[in-house]
Amino acid sequence: MALIEIKKLSKEYVNDTVVTPVLFDVDLKIEKGEFVAIMGPSGSGKSTLMHILGFLDRGSRGEFLFEGKDTSDLNDDALAEIRNEKVGFVFQAFNLLPRTTVLDNVVLPLLYSSRPRDTHEKMGLDALAAVDLTERVSFYTNQISGGQKQRVAIARALVNDPDVIFADEPTGNLDSKSGEAVMEILRKLNEKGRTIILVTHEQETAEYADRIITIRDGKITSDEKADGKKLEYGKKK
Repeated sequence: MALIEIKKLSKEYVNDTVVTPVLFDVDLKIEKGEFVAIMGPSGSGKSTLMHILGFLDRGSRGEFLFEGKDTSDLNDDALAEIRNEKVGFVFQAFNLLPRTTVLDNVVLPLLYSSRPRDTHEKMGLDALAAVDLTERVSFYTNQISGGQKQRVAIARALVNDPDVIFADEPTGNLDSKSGEAVMEILRKLNEKGRTIILVTHEQETAEYADRIITIRDGKITSDEKADGKKLEYGKKK
């Protein structure tokens, strides 16, 4: 059973009488434990697809199965629960709270979960250890570098032990060295069994994945194995 499966998924946005189609009859299957990169130019539909797969948006037509279950009849509260318990997000802009400590940022999703409050700190510390950032626990977010901010964002995505992590242009605001460090962290997480879905327009970043899906004008135009950066990374270990 696939972790994610979509069948004939279409999406259009309606503003008054203007209809803007974005996705057209997309078919896609992602297995648990895969590292998938979704590539495409601006306006191709890749971010819209990620938002639907991450329960931030809904398709207009078609099927979306998550862990074998049809999500089309779920109400907003049920989708929000899946999003909080099963999905983690990493965004280009970090989306960290200012004037707040690294640890407080990481444990934020736990405040909206069913996890006992007395477990939050340990879960946050474990997530920060997974991204090699334990020494910055008490720092405020304005006291750390861009690369460290993205690692905090990854730790926050990890803290609920989600089934899948979505990374939307995670290296877009970083220099090349910091970007490589972030991608190597995602690679390590995948090697430990975590499903990673990466959205990027950069070929070099996409090559950290096992599989590259290219989307253009709302349609998947290619779906291929990738091994360039994977092999390079393997040589570094």
